[in-house]
Amino acid sequence: MMAPLLEFLLALFLFFAYASKLNEKFKGLYWPLKDFLRCVTAAIIYFAISIAAVSKYNDGASKAAGVFGFIATIVYAIDFYITFNDLVTFLKQGSSDSPEGHKSEVSDEDSDSNSD
Repeated sequence: MMAPLLEFLLALFLFFAYASKLNEKFKGLYWPLKDFLRCVTAAIIYFAISIAAVSKYNDGASKAAGVFGFIATIVYAIDFYITFNDLVTFLKQGSSDSPEGHKSEVSDEDSDSNSD
């Protein structure tokens, strides 16, 4: 019970952090990476707990909890996919701001000016 509760509290904290625009105030943190890791760990935790609930206990409540856990796993997996695309976009923006990207642009400009 503790792992899903901690995962829920982490998701709630990140929700309020995005809602209060903390991601814009603290630019040094990689917010898409934090969200990505939260989705991955949540999907793994809910999947493992769902398998344990379905296979270990035979009562109806445990079976229902397992089914809802599998549904939560699917939802987190979809969120994982969406967040992964956001993370890739975020990392591509970061690599275009690197000095190596500016070096290639400068060398292209120098070669164009020399050919005229």
